[in-house]
Amino acid sequence: MAGKKSNRKITKYRRYSVINIGTILFGIIFIYMIACIFLYATTEHVTSYEVISGSISGNYRYRALALKTEAVVTAPQSGKVTYYAREGAKASAGSTVCSINEAGVDASALGNLELDAEDYSNLKNTMSSFALNFDDSSFQNVYDFKADLESYILQQSQTSTGTAIGMNQCTAPASGFVVYAVDSLENLTEQEITPELFDQNSYEKTNLRFNGTATAGSPLFKMVTDENWALYFPLDTSLATELMDRSSIRFRFLKDDNTFTAKFSIIQNDGNYFGKIALNNSLIRYVSDRYLEIELLLSRKEGLKIPTSAIAEKEFYKIPKEYVTDNSGTQKEVAILRETFNNDGSSSVKNVIATVYGRTEDSILVSTDLFQPGDYVLMQDTNKKYQIQENNVETIQGVYNINKGYAVFREVTVIDENEEFCIVESNNVYGLDTHDFIAMDAATVDNDDIIS
Repeated sequence: MAGKKSNRKITKYRRYSVINIGTILFGIIFIYMIACIFLYATTEHVTSYEVISGSISGNYRYRALALKTEAVVTAPQSGKVTYYAREGAKASAGSTVCSINEAGVDASALGNLELDAEDYSNLKNTMSSFALNFDDSSFQNVYDFKADLESYILQQSQTSTGTAIGMNQCTAPASGFVVYAVDSLENLTEQEITPELFDQNSYEKTNLRFNGTATAGSPLFKMVTDENWALYFPLDTSLATELMDRSSIRFRFLKDDNTFTAKFSIIQNDGNYFGKIALNNSLIRYVSDRYLEIELLLSRKEGLKIPTSAIAEKEFYKIPKEYVTDNSGTQKEVAILRETFNNDGSSSVKNVIATVYGRTEDSILVSTDLFQPGDYVLMQDTNKKYQIQENNVETIQGVYNINKGYAVFREVTVIDENEEFCIVESNNVYGLDTHDFIAMDAATVDNDDIIS
């Protein structure tokens, strides 16, 4: 064994080249994918919008100023105040609203108060209503709610015993609604209304029940003594002109979605326009509110609804109708005999099929790309010519229709609009139809652009 020679046979495998047809194809595909991703990421994409029919309604929302007939009742002396009437409750003249205890004793702590089943049911309903309408941004309402519950309990106790708890009773000077806040606007007249009054940041209201005490001569409560009241809100010149002839208006309170129709007029103070809605009912719902969010429900025109950002303006050449021949079967194309001049001074005549972008009584509109200033349009079978000049240009409004994958300008006639949307006429041969797709932003596209 030791003397036997080892027989080892080594076979050398063939090495294959790293570069082959498969690697080349994979590299080409990979580079193509990278290029496509780069182009997609860097290309500005066109957002489409589907045209729908409808109208613009309920798009005018305002923070309205409420003016009422208000009288502030001041404290006859200093002391601890106990309120019996609930915020917004109707009080008759001479009825007890609150009492003041000079010794600082809280009248709500005096005596044993008993409530019956009906009282508890009313309290439960009040609590449920408060919970459903609670807003985290207005935590002050929690203190108002607490004070309302205490006032209700005391009021019911006063009704059951026939006497008011506490001393130095303060009564309502006249019949009206009780409000426990003042804001220095109680005596404001409509002639004194200015745009600055609608700045929410500058408004201050003092809650009279917050501290539970009063000093002699300070505001104690407020009475709203007349069911007639009014809402005022600022108007721009355009809407003021539109509403100038209205004597009534339909609107909605955003607070509770209640809708009303009321008398309407426009007042003007120092060049500023303000809408005025005169009301003679429902004051109890909003007696504690100085400002109320409202929405005007205007009857608007019907048509095709599109975003205002989709509208563009484009120039077209006007050509008299007698110089074109209508293309049989469609109103959107015409045949034109165009005469152009070469550099050597010779002319050539060509029959051109042109897309019609609009019509008037005596002319049609065609693309400016078809002609150069100085070209002629020849009338069929005559020697008459119409020269294309720069003053033949007309500008129209339109949108870019992208139904076929490329942009086509279509004329639109705006009949109503607001900040976001506009209503355009339907049944326009050269315009839009329901469910057409258009470029949402006209600035991102031009005529004949391929839409990706």
